[in-house]
Order: sequence, then C-alpha cells, then structure tokens
Amino acid sequence: MIELSNIGKTYQLGGEGYAALEGVNLRIARGEFVALIGASGSGKSTLMNILGCLDVPTTGSYVLDGRAVAGLDEAQLAAVRNRKIGFIFQNFHLLPRASAWSNVAQPLIYRGVPRAQREAAAREALCRVGLEHRLHHKPNELSGGQRQRVAIARALVGAPQLLLADEPTGNLDSKTAAEIMALLTELHGEGLTLIIVTHEPGIAAQCRRVVRLHDGRIAQDEMQGTAQRVAEVA
Repeated sequence: MIELSNIGKTYQLGGEGYAALEGVNLRIARGEFVALIGASGSGKSTLMNILGCLDVPTTGSYVLDGRAVAGLDEAQLAAVRNRKIGFIFQNFHLLPRASAWSNVAQPLIYRGVPRAQREAAAREALCRVGLEHRLHHKPNELSGGQRQRVAIARALVGAPQLLLADEPTGNLDSKTAAEIMALLTELHGEGLTLIIVTHEPGIAAQCRRVVRLHDGRIAQDEMQGTAQRVAEVA
C-alpha cells in the first residue's frame, strides 16, 4: 500500500539546510500495524506528515495505493487526505464549540455528503467507538479518553484505507491509554492499515512491526514476536 523510495526532506533554517530525513526506503503492506519510534528530532513526525500527505519530500518518491504522490497539487492532496487517510492526533484537534456528532461529521462536509447521510455515518462511527450516548456532548463535557474516541470516530467516518495516529495515547492516563490501544488493535483486526508514531515502548510493543528512526534514517525495522529482523543499520 505504501512505498517510499530514497525519501529525503530538507528544511531551510536560518539560511542553512537541515535534513530531517535522508535516504528513507520503506514498504508497508495493506493491513499492517506499524509503530514509528525514535528520539525527539529523529524524523518520525516528518515521516508521518509525508505519509499523510501533509508535507511533501524534497527528494525521492512516495507511492500510496498505487498512485505517485509527487506532482499532485494542493486540491488533489486534500482529496487523498479526505478519502484515503484517517488522522488521530495527541491533542485530539476537536472543534471546541461543536458536538461530538458535528466533529465526527466534519470530514464528510468537505465531500459534499448530504446532511442526513452525514448524521447517519457520524452516529454509526460514534457507536463503533462506544459513544452512542455522547452524540450531543461538546469536548469540554467529555473525558480525555472520550475525546480521543471522538477523534477516532472522526478518522473512521470516511471509511479510510489508512489510519495514522500521532502519539494517540500521549495525553491519557495508563488505563485509558490501554483502552484506546485495545480499540486500535480491534480496528486493525478488521483490516485497517495502522501506523502509530509513539515514544512509548509499551505502545510500540503492541504493534506487529516496529520501525525505529535515528537522525533521519531508518535504523531498525523488525517484526514483533518473531526473531525475524527485516532490516538493521548499524
């Protein structure tokens, strides 16, 4: 589903170039459950932004579901994000004055989906994450775990092929984090492709594959629960 070839990303800082990613090669098959780990500044967030078509690489090629991302204009990138990718963020990114239903339905507005269909789809997504009794509650009326469930429902409402989660348990207590990871694991079991950025070893250990970045390069890529090491760079 995902094929990155010799991906590099350079930012200009104070007139000098800073290489956030260099020579990244990565393939992720449909249905995989992958953790991206690494220290602060390792490049994992930059890589996640490229995977989510929120940023574009300076060098290399990115093919998503058989389509080359390079050369797509902003409108085309927005369409890819809206139809193929669901996003979950550490800080939830919910509209504070909108109800859970309105937050979840938001991506469908950009697709031009009629209100009745949006309402039905948002209700179904909220039921899927166990919040059928919180449809009309605003974010400040929900716990942190419930807000993250609303964010997950919003990511799911458009039936994406790829789910990207950036530190999805970072603002949650350990019990709630375990509940969110159980939900994500369940979604993976239903066939979704999941990629999680995390700095928590316990979260990464629940993923089937772990990719570790160091100084903008892939330092390790291995399957969990087996002795198989896909790639390791000294």
